[in-house]
Amino acid sequence: MTGSTGAAGKPAGVSAPPSVPAVRVPRRRGTELALILLAVLLSVYGYCDVGLAKNGSVPPGAAGYGAGLGVLALLAHVAVRFRAPYADPLLLPIAVLLNGLGLVLIYRLDLSTPSDEAAPTQLVWSTLGVGLFIAFVLFLRDHRVLQRYAYLSVVAALVLMILPIFFPAVNGARIWIRIGGFSIQPGEFAKILLAVFFASYLAANANALKYTGKKLWKLQLPTMRVFAPILAIWLLSVGVLVLETDLGTSLLFFGLFVVMLYVATGRGSWIAIGLLLAAAGAFVVASFEPHVHGRVQDWLHPFASVEAGDGANQLAQSLFAFAAGGMLGAGLGLGHSVLIGFAAKSDFVLATAGEELGLVGLTAIFLLYALFVERGYRAGLALRDPFGRLLSIGLASIVALQVFVIAGGVMGLIPLTGMAMPFLAQGGSSLVTNWVIVAILVRVSDRARGTPPPETPAAGQAVPQEAAP
Repeated sequence: MTGSTGAAGKPAGVSAPPSVPAVRVPRRRGTELALILLAVLLSVYGYCDVGLAKNGSVPPGAAGYGAGLGVLALLAHVAVRFRAPYADPLLLPIAVLLNGLGLVLIYRLDLSTPSDEAAPTQLVWSTLGVGLFIAFVLFLRDHRVLQRYAYLSVVAALVLMILPIFFPAVNGARIWIRIGGFSIQPGEFAKILLAVFFASYLAANANALKYTGKKLWKLQLPTMRVFAPILAIWLLSVGVLVLETDLGTSLLFFGLFVVMLYVATGRGSWIAIGLLLAAAGAFVVASFEPHVHGRVQDWLHPFASVEAGDGANQLAQSLFAFAAGGMLGAGLGLGHSVLIGFAAKSDFVLATAGEELGLVGLTAIFLLYALFVERGYRAGLALRDPFGRLLSIGLASIVALQVFVIAGGVMGLIPLTGMAMPFLAQGGSSLVTNWVIVAILVRVSDRARGTPPPETPAAGQAVPQEAAP
């Protein structure tokens, strides 16, 4: 005898499996606004503190500085509120605070070098960077659109890296394009383009990289058909940078390549191989390139010039500045890091922070960077599409690697490389690029936090996959 069925064709008395209600992720835009206001207030306080320490009065431009930074931050917040409502609430406030602190440090150094003011120009670059951030948030509705332009991105990146070869070297490195009074550093933009290419290629070939090819000890070597294109692009990129004696960006691109390869394959042996290759490459370059060899010698013997009676070089002055800062610092405006010389506002701006804010302030800055990178990693790991995961982790790793390379150099842990501290250092190309990184991470985190979790499937039911863009 056939059992009765209900209206939906299911056996009578058998209820459908209960669906899991969608979890509503809090948007946290109010939290973001409160943190942005705090970041602006801290930056204005630092600006006023510098003026009081140096001149005994509040700087006349304090109100304009606060209003300008506040308007930029609020415009960025409005764009996020309406176009990326589920974005991580910490990314934008951290960027605003670091950018504001960078302006304060550069203004403080300007007071000691009145003939070479950089803070007004840096504020203009900050405006351009926030403008690009807003444009990316408004018009890049889905980060997966970038995957379509992977090969265009790598071609553009290589062109940008080759261009400085045709321009004169600056301080021993060919990394700038100077036309009249305007200058840019193309390698800063190339790092985002290469991250897009690496993420796209590795996402499309992750399985082939994992499971094909020969196995050597514990390392699964991929077939050359799959591995050759991305290896060739990386070697060409690093080769160009070595010709330009831009060791810092070379190390950054190599680290980015290894990190993304590790994330794509899940094999930690790539990290070990990457460290060995980096050490071998650095040894070879340092042995044959005089500019790099000189920096290695300064790293090994930072006080050699002092012992020879020639005065302290840049690295020695930087170490003196950190030592003078102690635990709590000398106070904003009361240090002497300007003795470092021409790179005090760029490569060595962290020494000013160490001397005038002390170990406590320096630790707070590093924690801000660490939190920013962690939120980028978290957004990537929460995504279900491989491209977005690799892109988010790659961009966050760019910031992490830059902080490590620069901080290690000015503190004497590794040889100097001549890069810009993200958001803090003088340099328009670096600042604009970092704001673009923030915009992409905001877009990725909005996708990661705003996409509802999949419902628990019934027995035999396929798990739904995220749709393609």
